Amino acid sequence: MYFSTAKKLIVPFEYFIARKVLKNEVQGKKVSRPIVRISVTSIALAVVVNLITIAVVTGFQREVRNKVSGFGSHIFIMNSSGGSIYECEPILKNQTFLNSLRKDPEVASVHAVAYKPVIFQSDKFEHSFKKNGKDTSYLKQEIHGAILKGVGLDYDWNFFRSHLKKGRIPKFHGDSVSVEILLSEKIARDLNLKIGDEVKAYFVKSQPIRRNFKLVGIYKTGLEEFDRKMAVGDIRSVQDLNDWGIKASINVDDTLYNGQFIIRADVSGGNGNYRYDWGTGYENAAGFTLCPVKDTVVKLIASDYWSNIRGTDEETSKPDTAYLKIKISGIGNSYCDIPTNSDGVISKAFTEEDGSAFKVKASQKSILFTKVDGPGSSNYYVGGYEVSVKDWNALPETYERIRKELSFIPSPSGETFAVRSIIENENDIFVWLGFLDLNVLIILTLMVLIGIINMGSALLVLILVRSNFIGLMKAMGATDWMIRKIFLYQAAFLILRGMIIGNIVGLGLCGLQYFFGILKLNPEVYYLDSVPVDLDLWAWAALNAGTLIVCVLALIIPSYAITRINPAKSIRFN
Repeated sequence: MYFSTAKKLIVPFEYFIARKVLKNEVQGKKVSRPIVRISVTSIALAVVVNLITIAVVTGFQREVRNKVSGFGSHIFIMNSSGGSIYECEPILKNQTFLNSLRKDPEVASVHAVAYKPVIFQSDKFEHSFKKNGKDTSYLKQEIHGAILKGVGLDYDWNFFRSHLKKGRIPKFHGDSVSVEILLSEKIARDLNLKIGDEVKAYFVKSQPIRRNFKLVGIYKTGLEEFDRKMAVGDIRSVQDLNDWGIKASINVDDTLYNGQFIIRADVSGGNGNYRYDWGTGYENAAGFTLCPVKDTVVKLIASDYWSNIRGTDEETSKPDTAYLKIKISGIGNSYCDIPTNSDGVISKAFTEEDGSAFKVKASQKSILFTKVDGPGSSNYYVGGYEVSVKDWNALPETYERIRKELSFIPSPSGETFAVRSIIENENDIFVWLGFLDLNVLIILTLMVLIGIINMGSALLVLILVRSNFIGLMKAMGATDWMIRKIFLYQAAFLILRGMIIGNIVGLGLCGLQYFFGILKLNPEVYYLDSVPVDLDLWAWAALNAGTLIVCVLALIIPSYAITRINPAKSIRFN
């Protein structure tokens, strides 16, 4: 049945009666008013709590997820030999899968990275404190263990740029290795460093070595676990520090063999199994003897190998080339006449401070040796490839597709790859974030259940105090379902009133926290320094629609009490 109002709007009969009854002074209003207010308040509180819960948990998950992904990537492609992404075996830089990955519509970026553990050391600085009320100070020197992440010219700096506190992003050039480095605020503070300072860094290779970097930028994400360990620099530094590939050099021994110079290869890096090409193809000979009688250049091509010294089907072994330039001046015999001391050691007169050039006197002639070391083949290798996706929700599908294409399938160079998602790499964090969804479900259920119980109580009170109205409606021919709908409409009006109040309060509190960050957190415990909020429009709409629908449907059961009211008795009672 429908009813026509003066405005010519056709509305259901039950809706019209419910509005009139709710507005008018009716029997028992003084009795029902406190119950109704309590019910409306409970709905408002449920909406406030649920809004804040969803906003905080969603914001927390988003912030932690974005920051963890910012330090790494959504997907990491690495050598299948295993290990963590920070200590994995290298892979070749040029891979056939790169073009297809960059064309993938779900992939935002692909770039090479390399990692190397590092120990930073500060200069000695004065540390002041109070002892027994007196100012005391002493010289202090700090060390800090971290991970140096090497990135290239194509790296996406948006994440670190958005969290940059001081200085600027490091600049890399194609022609030389950059010494500029980016540190977190925590590392810089612990080491008493400021922008422009020299940073002492120690690395473990075949023997410990020291490198000096220049601090140009300081960042802070609030994700304490990562801030305390991540530094960012030029990938070429990390490639060299990791001893990837090989580095070749040619040395001249200090002693003679049968009166001739001993020319020897000095190769480092790789797998330690080396082959040498002195101009006639690869062989095992690491050196030879030479009596130079004219200007000449000795060329060495060196490489590591696994099983085949000729290098057939071993494309992952990249060679390095070194030179030894020999220049003869003066006159002398065509045979070697090289003087030595009593210990048989050649007298070398070094002409370069780094020892790369020296002269040897032989009778009336002078022989100048100049070493030109190979640049190394480390630039052919990287630690892996970071792949970022455009949409987090598309990560599982994109990851599975890439994994099926690459995992443990030999590449043209014979390499096999492992594909790992950020959820695998940082499993503990994401398992913890997953538990938050369960907490949200429990809170939402409890708050809606409290609202239903209170609204059910209010509905029963409304039915009780309007029993005469129910009797009259039945006497006039209204069915039980029609009367139940009248009371359900009234309950819906009350629920909507509570929801409006709850939305105003809840959204207001979320807005205050979003813009002003009033509530702070301990980043060492919660990974963030303030409570984040993030409320999606669809989540907000679903929460409100779900609350209204669930509460109204749940009230159908208590509305069944209307069918128990006898018209004759209720009218006589009136």
